[in-house]
Amino acid sequence: MAQTLFEKLWQEHLVEKQSDGTDLIYIDRVFLHERTGSIALSSLRADGREIFCPEQVFCCMDHIVDTYPDRSDETTMPSGRDFIVATREGAHEAGLTLFDLDDPRQGIVHVVSPEQGIVQPGITLVCPDSHTCTQGAFGALAWGIGSSEAEHALVTKTLRVSKPKSMRVSFEGVLAAGVSAKDMILHLIARFGASGGSGYVLEFSGSAVADLCMEGRMTLCNMAVEFSAFTGLIAPDHQTIDYLRGKPYAPVGTLWDDAVQYWQQLSTDKDATFDREIVIDCTDIEPQVTWGTSPEHAIPINGLIATAFGHEAQASGYDKALEYMGLTAGQPIAGQPIDCVFIGSCTNARISDLRLAASILRGNKIRPGMRAICVPGSMQVKAQAETEGLDRIFIDAGFEWRASGCSMCFFAGGEHFDFQQRVVSTTNRNFESRQGPQTRTHLASPATVAASAVTGVITDPREML
Repeated sequence: MAQTLFEKLWQEHLVEKQSDGTDLIYIDRVFLHERTGSIALSSLRADGREIFCPEQVFCCMDHIVDTYPDRSDETTMPSGRDFIVATREGAHEAGLTLFDLDDPRQGIVHVVSPEQGIVQPGITLVCPDSHTCTQGAFGALAWGIGSSEAEHALVTKTLRVSKPKSMRVSFEGVLAAGVSAKDMILHLIARFGASGGSGYVLEFSGSAVADLCMEGRMTLCNMAVEFSAFTGLIAPDHQTIDYLRGKPYAPVGTLWDDAVQYWQQLSTDKDATFDREIVIDCTDIEPQVTWGTSPEHAIPINGLIATAFGHEAQASGYDKALEYMGLTAGQPIAGQPIDCVFIGSCTNARISDLRLAASILRGNKIRPGMRAICVPGSMQVKAQAETEGLDRIFIDAGFEWRASGCSMCFFAGGEHFDFQQRVVSTTNRNFESRQGPQTRTHLASPATVAASAVTGVITDPREML
């Protein structure tokens, strides 16, 4: 019987079906970070429980850590040090692999895992972080969980899960110059609503997806959760294999040959059926930017505010979003003055993202009075960017050049932008106060953020490419 890629992965990891209708799924690898991982590790210690397979558990310091060059365990976030120290002690005691603050491999969990070759096609991977779906770009079944679920996975290597439905989202055609994976996923969410993927595992496919580099595919899968999907995934191909070749945790020797042979079989069968199919013509996609307080409030950069696709789910929050953002329906989004820009997060802070932004910033200066920050997705990305001289382009343009971490992707009492400042950001969420007290966030691609930094207003990057 023909099967989708998701169905194959689910069946391979199915331990048994439960009497309540859920399935017990085997978990290959677990990632933790200091914000929620410290809770899980402390709870296990208090209960006297041991981690079943510590060599398959990895931990990052990323969420609460400051990203200033001289950072330490002390954080801007109150009590942040407690989380860091508790995670470090718990990880060492349990024998986990820890990417600590002084580790040159440290970074955001969903950047570190791929660049270390920890995520691989065909595995299941969970992390108490909603953007674990990023790693589905490698043909893995990867999803976010809660701290209590993390405890269960750590001790038993299993999780009880209700099986989602399947949806294929096919991006066909060729992307125009200046349009990227970030624009693709914002276009999808705007067109079908932030709840459009609820209850589904998404398989992204089509010629435009095949043409994306692995980092673009990660951006696409990263925001599957903003579409309310269980996760997103992309079938592995030659790009996937080339990316993983030689990575620290990738198989070697004959094990590599065996792995590649298995990975090449991981695809949806030709006659397999999905519960839902969406096809998008990429020639219709322009650079996107959000105007409101949900990723579904996205429009083409030359469009008018609150005149997107007009589906019922999206229209319901228009008035409240407009009031919060200080905008008026019908006005252009391009040309809107901004106060700050941010390049970072697990969505768009990889080396290709920084190269794209730098290509626009080279020889330019940000608008006087603007605050501009770049936070590489990992210390390896930072080191690579510095080897290529990208750091000098950012610094000469007027950006703050930081160490790695989640930083201003979310405001939890630590680093943040100021009251009601308007920010163009490469992050994945533009909720109220997401980047600071009543901060007004516009989501966009690295190219759009860089172009807007130079002009001081929301700007179509195609004007500067």
